[in-house]
Amino acid sequence: MKTDKFSHVDEGGNPAMVDISHKGVTLRIARAEAVVKVGAGIMAEIKNNELLTKKGPVFQTAIIAGVMAAKKTGELIPLCHPIGLEDCQVEIKPQGDRILIRSMAKITAKTGVEMEALTAATVAALTIYDMCKAISHDITIEEIRLTEKSGGKKDFKR
Repeated sequence: MKTDKFSHVDEGGNPAMVDISHKGVTLRIARAEAVVKVGAGIMAEIKNNELLTKKGPVFQTAIIAGVMAAKKTGELIPLCHPIGLEDCQVEIKPQGDRILIRSMAKITAKTGVEMEALTAATVAALTIYDMCKAISHDITIEEIRLTEKSGGKKDFKR
C-alpha cells in the first residue's frame, strides 16, 4: 500500500527509510525560519542586538545550539538520513516584539537538508525560550517553516 504521498512507508504500510542509493549527488541547500514572540519586556533588555541573561548571551548561545542540533538531526528524527553537513548558519534578528531566527543548511549529497535547517531554527528558538523564561513565561514560538530548498527533485521557495 505504498503511495507517492508518503515516502517513508513501505508496501506493507510499515515505516521505512527512503532508499536514496539510486539518486545522484547534487548541492542541496535549505533555509528555514522560526519566530519567537517575547514581548516588550524582554525586547527592552536587548542591547547591541544581543540579550544578556544570568545564563549568558542568549542569541550567541542559540546560534551555537541551532548548529549543534542540525548536526544531530539524523539522531533526533526517525528515519531521517544521517548526513555530514558542509555548512550550517543561524542568524537572529530582533523585530518589534519578536525575534526572527533564520537558518541555512548545505551539503553536496543524495538527500536534502530541509530537516536540518528546520531543526536548527527550532532548537535556536527553544534555546531562546529556555534562557528567557526566568524573565517571562509569556513567550511563544511561532511560524517554524521551511522557506526555501534547492538541489533535489523539486526546488521550493516560499
